[in-house]
Amino acid sequence: MEMNVSTLERYATMMGDLAVQFGTKLIVAIIVLIIGLWIIKRILKLFDLAMDKKKVEITLHQFMLSIVSILLKAILVIIFASMVGVETTSLIAVLGAAGLAVGLALQGSLSNFAGGILILFFKPFKAGDVIDAQGYVGVVQEIQIFNTILLTLDNQRVIIPNGLLSNGCVKNLFVEPTRRVDLTFGISYGDDIKKAKEVLQSVVDADERILKTPGVDIFVSAHADSSINILVRPWTNSENYWPVYFGVMEEVKLAFDRENITIPFPQRDVHMIQPK
Repeated sequence: MEMNVSTLERYATMMGDLAVQFGTKLIVAIIVLIIGLWIIKRILKLFDLAMDKKKVEITLHQFMLSIVSILLKAILVIIFASMVGVETTSLIAVLGAAGLAVGLALQGSLSNFAGGILILFFKPFKAGDVIDAQGYVGVVQEIQIFNTILLTLDNQRVIIPNGLLSNGCVKNLFVEPTRRVDLTFGISYGDDIKKAKEVLQSVVDADERILKTPGVDIFVSAHADSSINILVRPWTNSENYWPVYFGVMEEVKLAFDRENITIPFPQRDVHMIQPK
């Protein structure tokens, strides 16, 4: 009986020592956890202010805050587990293997995700821009993390994966303040080229939407099958590109009609050979 009592006392002493030791570790770990959460909160606030100062896109802003918050809290949890005696090496290995498996399963989505981050960070285009990409021309309605939404000129909604946009060619049509309008007009071989160029110059000069600087280029561009082609290249503000394009096309036709300058159409001479 004395032996049993002695054994119980020894076990009780060991349990007490373990409780004191583990309790001390747990208390220290909880204190570190509380301080760590406070530090993370301060870091996120500073990061938020820095992105506000840099005027980062709101979608990227929120996403980056979430990612940084998750990473910092994950590190803090690992530190907490290590302090209370949990073996973290195997835990990190399991998390790494799980991350690799998820990455392989979602590699297409991750490509679009990475593309979205690049687009939001480097800003090759933004909401409201008119772009030509992947065979579609339209206004950028929204840039999401995985996709970009376009509204085409005939009012169709197109969703393009960001992976394609970040790795392909994208033409931002009106990002610059001015655009050159390239127009080609054909006159017949029997018309006076100098007179035609003077008429074209007068039409361009009369349009107030066309910029005086840089000046307009007017020159013969080709001796075509049925016409002499004259290239006209005025400059205008980007928002006036289409009004200038269609307006000059109409005014040139009216001016050529007044001056009796012929806009030819394809013709073919047919020779009939009568048998002798």
